[in-house]
Amino acid sequence: MTAVGGIETNKKVPAIACARGGENQEQAPQPQSYLGLSAIIASQPMQKLMQLVIKVAQTNATVLITGESGSGKELVARAIHHYSLRCTKPWVDLNCGALPEHLIESELFGYEKGAFSGADSLKPGLFEAATTGTLFLDEIGELDIKTQVKLLRVLDGVPYYRLGGTKKVTVDVRVVAATNVELEDAIQAGRFREDLFHRLSPLQIYVPALRERLEDIGPLAGFFLQQHDPRRHFTTGAIEVLQRHSWPGNVRELRNVVTRAAVYSSGDEIGPADLPREIVGKQMRTSNSGDAAGYSLDGLEQHTIFKVLEQTGGHQQKAAEILGISRRTLIRKLKLYRGVPCQSVA
Repeated sequence: MTAVGGIETNKKVPAIACARGGENQEQAPQPQSYLGLSAIIASQPMQKLMQLVIKVAQTNATVLITGESGSGKELVARAIHHYSLRCTKPWVDLNCGALPEHLIESELFGYEKGAFSGADSLKPGLFEAATTGTLFLDEIGELDIKTQVKLLRVLDGVPYYRLGGTKKVTVDVRVVAATNVELEDAIQAGRFREDLFHRLSPLQIYVPALRERLEDIGPLAGFFLQQHDPRRHFTTGAIEVLQRHSWPGNVRELRNVVTRAAVYSSGDEIGPADLPREIVGKQMRTSNSGDAAGYSLDGLEQHTIFKVLEQTGGHQQKAAEILGISRRTLIRKLKLYRGVPCQSVA
């Protein structure tokens, strides 16, 4: 997808209804693109978050974005640049946890020819590449202490030297950082400088986990499914199953689940039984233990069991394995639903 530019200081984030799946599915929310990343904004928490992003973007202050892994921190960072007065200027990003310690400093600040073995020519750093624009430092909590010191000075506006250099470099860069770790805990453990934390966080944005914004699950699942096949859709029951999951991997996990459901299922309609068994099976085990309040055995669970039995040709053992329950539990539930003993299929 193409990057999006333009100053949109008066643009409001539109309210978007959630997709419900099936024939009664409401109009699917339209994705918004931020520097090539698509966003589906449906829930009230995300609506409020994007309004805050637009407000924060109009400043030049450093921003610290926090939230769980996979919740959408990079998307928020790109949206900040998209809505900022620097939107036509460079966007540069670096994952601080993706490079070894001895390379981070040279990547950020560059080096002169001959600075070390293999430095055959001058290489400007990412700060220089991002000058007049935005530098996004993802996983800032993984930055080593030595580099933290130099970064702090640059954020304070102090010119710096490239590695092996004798001439100071001055840049005009807005820094946006993100982390999925508690930096306060890292400070207490001596892994992160407190002064750098305060310098990075004059403005903070928290990205809620997917389980904190259930209204986004349906539209996101529908969007990911459309990328595989625009003719297919999730049933209401499937969306309810997805909404009951805790999503420790957040949006990234949801995308993976939708991909598996799309690949392994057939037909235009994807129901609960078409979802990965670690999603459905876990909920059924929870329901069986009585821990899930409000779980409808006569609705979603019954539909799922019969659908899986249909897919396995009535083979109870195979169906139980797919559902993640014992064969004895499956037989007991079938007796409950049908009111008569069920014969197993060999």
